Amino acid sequence: MLRGKRLKKFQMSCRIGLPVRALDTMTDEQLLDTRLCDLPLSIKGSPLEHRLDRLYKELEARGLCFKPHVWLSKEWFTPDQIPGFAMPFYLAHPRLSKLERKQMLEVEGGTEKDCLRIMRHEAGHAIDNAFRLHIRPHYRRLFGSFARRYPDWYTPEPHSRNYVLHLPAWYAQAHPAEDFAETFAVWLAAGSRWRRQYEGWPALNKLEYVNQIMKAIAGNPSFNKSRQTFEELPDIVMTLREHYRSKRRHYAFHWPPDYDRDLLRIFSSEPRHKHCSSAVSFLQRHRRELCQDVAEGTGVHSYAIHQMFITIINRCRELKLRLGLTEAHTRHRLLVLLTVQTMNGIHSGYHRIAL
Repeated sequence: MLRGKRLKKFQMSCRIGLPVRALDTMTDEQLLDTRLCDLPLSIKGSPLEHRLDRLYKELEARGLCFKPHVWLSKEWFTPDQIPGFAMPFYLAHPRLSKLERKQMLEVEGGTEKDCLRIMRHEAGHAIDNAFRLHIRPHYRRLFGSFARRYPDWYTPEPHSRNYVLHLPAWYAQAHPAEDFAETFAVWLAAGSRWRRQYEGWPALNKLEYVNQIMKAIAGNPSFNKSRQTFEELPDIVMTLREHYRSKRRHYAFHWPPDYDRDLLRIFSSEPRHKHCSSAVSFLQRHRRELCQDVAEGTGVHSYAIHQMFITIINRCRELKLRLGLTEAHTRHRLLVLLTVQTMNGIHSGYHRIAL
């Protein structure tokens, strides 16, 4: 870590204009001590420029003149009443994407496919704001009141067919505004066969409404032409270290404290297995793949799954557990345990995604 005069000199170089190429040579500690406002980033010339162009072409292909304005910030979000959206800074440079993965164990929107999925969602919010669609009576009848208080937590119904499935964690169920944005995203995607995919679902009525209303506004200028931005990157003075500390708190999950009974169904404390591999070594070898499998299956952030995993590893160490089954059988049972515990957490109140 840079200290004393060296750190001050480095921070001064940031304030007077850190060159983009410097990001490739900076250590993690140097980056973490850098303020977000000092990051030399721009959408132009970054991987986001091409992806944004693809989004605009998809909107144009649907006959829509609307092009949401975008800016870099801490995370994905669309402010209320603003016909544009923010994109996370880490997607504007590969070195920062690498740091994001190291800090949070995943990169939300890191691939072009995933990035476009989120961009379509945010475009749904933006076009809703641009044309004030949420004040229409039919919108309110189908999706609910846009003015409803946004919850800190929501409890999804995984088997409900009243909502489309697009972003993880059944996000359409979080709020009427999210329901509309998710429905719009499914409708917008090039090559989407939404009528076939949602045949027989009540959610199809929402898709048909979006299709109808988009045809009605096709070619028309928006009512709301604001180019206002919020929390733009040059205005954020916190360091990356402070940002990630806050982000990890946001995605923290409250897991049940007692795993002993479940762990003893998977691992062994019997003397006859004392020469078998330890549970801790098994868990450490398979941590990454198991966390990823559970995160993809449930929609819960990888960081939250990882925290539960650490608790399990520590408890296995205290109980001195060892493998009593085959590795394949152990992995299967452990995957079930992690998934069940995660779903229990979801049903007790899932912390909303910051979109």
